[in-house]
Amino acid sequence: MKLPVIKHLQKNNSKEQLEHTIDVLESFSEHSSVTESEMDVVGELITNLCGAVEMHAMIANGASERDAANGFAKKVLGSIDQ
Repeated sequence: MKLPVIKHLQKNNSKEQLEHTIDVLESFSEHSSVTESEMDVVGELITNLCGAVEMHAMIANGASERDAANGFAKKVLGSIDQ
């Protein structure tokens, strides 16, 4: 997870664009010829894209960009700690 990348994606893409990209990457990852190293990259990309979608939702609900980014980071780190 790279917060600067997530912020960049959120600022420069609509929620719909991000969701379509996630769908394409998930489809790609389901192919049998995808290597483990490619899966690692795709997983990182999907995490960043999902973070940008989540930021869009938080901002739509009234959060500032900074609070949305920090909220997503805390959510991810909290799930890792469990």
